[in-house]
Amino acid sequence: MKKRVIVLSLGGSLIIPDEVDIKYLKEFKKTILKNTKKYKFIVCCGGGSIARKYISALRKIGFNEKFQSLSGISATRMNARFMNYFFKINPEYGIPHTKKTLKDYLKKQNIVFCGALEYQPNQTSDSTAAQLAKKYKTIFINLTNVKGLYDKNPKKHKDAKFISKISWKDFNKKAHESKYQPGQHFVLDQTAAKIIMEEKIPTYIIGKDMKQLGNILKGKKFKGTLVEG
Repeated sequence: MKKRVIVLSLGGSLIIPDEVDIKYLKEFKKTILKNTKKYKFIVCCGGGSIARKYISALRKIGFNEKFQSLSGISATRMNARFMNYFFKINPEYGIPHTKKTLKDYLKKQNIVFCGALEYQPNQTSDSTAAQLAKKYKTIFINLTNVKGLYDKNPKKHKDAKFISKISWKDFNKKAHESKYQPGQHFVLDQTAAKIIMEEKIPTYIIGKDMKQLGNILKGKKFKGTLVEG
């Protein structure tokens, strides 16, 4: 039986919030490996605080958005390479930088880590994940440091309301409430939201609780946000 491909976007804030979150990554690894009999996984890693520090420094000294984005892409690839090591995937292969290389890796491996692929303006690794979900006609699971989507940033607003389900159109509208900036904080970037809407990709946004990822993969109820319909 041919395995279904699942695309995940793994936030850099989960990999290395300040120090590497070994406890969380062990749980993530366990959940992914448990499901490789049924699925193949593409895991797009975000740049997190490392990317934001590089981007902020370049912004302060007057570098344009392209250079800011390129430094962010480098951080996503560094995180992806680290995840390769963490999963003991043969590091000699490195990580894919193009969709074609990624496709070749996927033929040989059950799990492929990547950062953002070729540079495109106004995109983060979320857009890479959305493009790959489109290519492989599959669902998109976004793993972030909050338990799903809120009407405003729950880290700044105690009265933020949780949104368990939202339509593709409304989610896209919400993502476009602010202008794109390299290193931005919204759960998914504007380009990813547009791809998800246009391609009608079922999208799941969940937090650190690995039980929820397991539930999604088993087709069970989960705690998080579903973007659909």
